[in-house]
Amino acid sequence: MKKLLIGLACAALVACSGHKVSSPDGTLTLDFQLRNGQPSYSVACNGKDVLMPSPLGLVLTIGEDTLRDVRWSVESAEYASADDTWETVWGEERFIRDRHNEMKISLAAKAMRMNIVFRVFNDGFAFRYEFPEQELRDLTVLDEQTAYVFAEEPQIWAIPWRTEYYEGIYTKAPLHEKDTMCSPLTLEMADGMYAFLHEANVTDYPCQNLYTQSANTLGTYLTPWMRDGKVLEDKAYLDAPFVTPWRFMILTHTLPEMMASRIMLNLNEPCRIEDTSWIKPMKFLGIWWSMHLHEWTWSQGNRHGATTANMRRYLKFASENGFGGVLAEGWNTGWEGYEGINNDRFSFVTPYPDYDVDALSRYAKELGVNIICHHETSGRADEYEADLDTAYQFMQHHGMPAVKTGYVCPLIRTRDGYQFNRSQGVVQHYRKVIETAAKYHICIDNHEPAMPSGLQRTYPNLMTQEGIRGQEWNAWAQDGGSPCAHVCTLPFTRMMAGPADYTPGVFAFENPIIPGTRVHSTLCNQLALFVVLYSPLQMACDKIENYAKRPAEFQFIRDVPCDWNQSRLLDGKIGQYVVMARQDRQSDNWYIGAVTNEEAREINIPLDFLGEGEWQATIYADAADADWQTNPYASSIETRQMSADDTLKIRLATGGGCAIRFAKQ
Repeated sequence: MKKLLIGLACAALVACSGHKVSSPDGTLTLDFQLRNGQPSYSVACNGKDVLMPSPLGLVLTIGEDTLRDVRWSVESAEYASADDTWETVWGEERFIRDRHNEMKISLAAKAMRMNIVFRVFNDGFAFRYEFPEQELRDLTVLDEQTAYVFAEEPQIWAIPWRTEYYEGIYTKAPLHEKDTMCSPLTLEMADGMYAFLHEANVTDYPCQNLYTQSANTLGTYLTPWMRDGKVLEDKAYLDAPFVTPWRFMILTHTLPEMMASRIMLNLNEPCRIEDTSWIKPMKFLGIWWSMHLHEWTWSQGNRHGATTANMRRYLKFASENGFGGVLAEGWNTGWEGYEGINNDRFSFVTPYPDYDVDALSRYAKELGVNIICHHETSGRADEYEADLDTAYQFMQHHGMPAVKTGYVCPLIRTRDGYQFNRSQGVVQHYRKVIETAAKYHICIDNHEPAMPSGLQRTYPNLMTQEGIRGQEWNAWAQDGGSPCAHVCTLPFTRMMAGPADYTPGVFAFENPIIPGTRVHSTLCNQLALFVVLYSPLQMACDKIENYAKRPAEFQFIRDVPCDWNQSRLLDGKIGQYVVMARQDRQSDNWYIGAVTNEEAREINIPLDFLGEGEWQATIYADAADADWQTNPYASSIETRQMSADDTLKIRLATGGGCAIRFAKQ
């Protein structure tokens, strides 16, 4: 869809006023202009234009009046600076610095007032629209005029905007070959810089999408409302005072700098939960993978997966191997409708007769592990909202600290009818789920979500989300499974938006039930994903029998944490390979995960990040004859004494990987 925005100012119009704000280090400069009453901005890095004058603003309706070409005037410009460091409850880093300069432009037009707030960081910039309290209150947003006019055409990694649940493969093309895309976008600039374009703090507003206006211009397309099955022109219903989400762009010269940016989290509000001691990252197992392999079923029957007997086996295995919990999908009644047998409504408090929730809760407590609940809604958000308190009270009573929610339906049914899962109405629903869960000390793993935007800072019980083409596609995808390059692209694209429940850890690659579909990786690649793809709730997805067959390799999954003190991209190229290092938050230990695409390669990694002293490195590497297609299990495990003065040479097989644990001696 190539869509023309209404009411954009012509680029040839003469600027009538300007205000500037620069990054704390002076490298980035943002210039605000009013051009014949139309706001715009431009951005330069070290004096070189990155964005040419780019339009800003909203198309609004107030009552029966549509305001398209509002002529604004500047009332005032205010400036501020911030330099703070805050501690995360969990995350890729323990401490995050928020250092920026701010410029607030107050605009007026007849009886209406609007502010545009800009923040410029050393590694990027952000802005949002604010409507202060005023006489005009009920507003409808028809369009957002926000655009990005690049000085030179970039290459863009993205997925199309109608990709269901954001579960697509990111592809690269010059901007003029793209159409309408889901946010976020990752850009490779003509001068060698990198950019990441997304939004932050989406709470009561539709998610943005971005579309090609010209060979060097991106426009903003807000996810629309629907009514009676028809897509409306309306995008958001707002009541002043209100603020929109932040639009932000990371701008860096290198990929490690881009991946180290924490602009998105800094643009979200501080934590609103006073006591966060109940929010605990964990690795867990799941009665899950066998359903995707079509060996077990979600609904009750001869092949039912979530039975008391199966759950006891999984809980015992979790306890013996240091896992925090077990997920059981298909434990509750209503799955017959999901699997097309009838149209039963899910119950979130009624287990199937062969799943003894009371006995299993007692058994889990005895073992010191948790049961992670599962709530599939089939997209019926209206029913789920009505059941939230009852469902979470049930979980609290049975000692279940986390829930995986699901919305498998192309359109989500809300109190306002069917909507896109990234519309304002569904964003409001997800926010209600998060806030209600916090009241009952429940953590959320949200599947089929709106794209993450950093809300985990404000509500750290929102621990992870899907919104990614995850492991399950390798079990049944008609295209045979995700290509090797997929996991080499995700860290630079989707993962930049926040934690993702990709579910790594497959140890058996054959799929006799759906021939031709399989996991495109070696065994060591699967180990490395526990470091490469971040999630504070991290599920080892395979059957416990497959882990028991390979205890030596499984030891890495037992050891690797999922909460980090610091994280660094050591090396990588988008879509080609990734080498990630992370330090455990609870010890001095470091971990490295490295993965490659279809190309085998050798990589040299300086270990200067380790710091002083001697380290014992346990290295899980592809064997010399490893190959993701012909010999995926071939691996070698060795232990070495190493120091920060050493350089490690890693060989990655085609579709391969390497996982390393550095223990301080």
